[in-house]
Amino acid sequence: MNGSTAQKAIEIAGVYHTYELTPPPSNPSAPVLVFIHGWLLSRQYWQPLVDRLAADYQCLTYDLRGFGDSQPSEGSTAERAYTLAAYAEDLSYLLEALGIDNAWSIGHSLGGSIALWGAKLCRDRIKGVIGINAGGGIYIKEDFERFRSIGCQLVKLRPRWLGYLSLLELLFERAMVVRPLERCWGRQRLNDFVRADARAALGSLLETTTEAEVHLLPQVVAHLDCPVYFLAGDRDPIVESKYVFHLASFHRLFQHCGANAIEIPECGHLAMLEQPDLVANSIRSILSASNSSLDTEQ
Repeated sequence: MNGSTAQKAIEIAGVYHTYELTPPPSNPSAPVLVFIHGWLLSRQYWQPLVDRLAADYQCLTYDLRGFGDSQPSEGSTAERAYTLAAYAEDLSYLLEALGIDNAWSIGHSLGGSIALWGAKLCRDRIKGVIGINAGGGIYIKEDFERFRSIGCQLVKLRPRWLGYLSLLELLFERAMVVRPLERCWGRQRLNDFVRADARAALGSLLETTTEAEVHLLPQVVAHLDCPVYFLAGDRDPIVESKYVFHLASFHRLFQHCGANAIEIPECGHLAMLEQPDLVANSIRSILSASNSSLDTEQ
């Protein structure tokens, strides 16, 4: 992150997890916003939102096990699952170690599913969830088999020298988004793609997209007592809006005219980079509404 925040690391399940935590705001009752990135990405993509929210909310970003700077040590043989539940356990350990007991988890794509599982596991610590470009609950065998096949090929065909091909940065600037991203983000996406640990990249792809996992996610949403919201990109080619709204419909808040699902205009699969102002404003509105609702109940 920028400014005075320095990255730190904490060992979880044999892997040092890199994280950054901004200073607490003046309001001690404000929740900590815990940002969870998606597949083949890293904590860096949250910086535009952190820049817009850190004045009022303490922000925690971290790299998932096997991604970004949270790499297993060379020659490590430690075995651990790459399921949503396993990544949620990593999150639980991190929150406990940092003494965070009043948090909202905000996850992108795969990170959104981890955020939901984290709320299931950490009911006393996580007070709400916001999924960004995150949906699911419908298993279409042919589509998932194609997705896994392409994903596996991408992961297996990643020589390190790919990171030095500047033309590939142009590809990553344009992939999955409505309008090209800034060049720095194309470079970041390429670097994270090349750096991701092969076991984590393949494991998280294959273990989180099984028919059982996909069908279990709506049940997780349905049984969460905390507020759960979803932000969808209206032109997301990976997680279409209909799948986001489908998953949102399993939560009690959806009964209020689908109030827990918001569509972001002119937005693909990287809402936090494509529309950071709209996403940050949506997060603020959600937190404000949830706080007002809590005050009314009390």
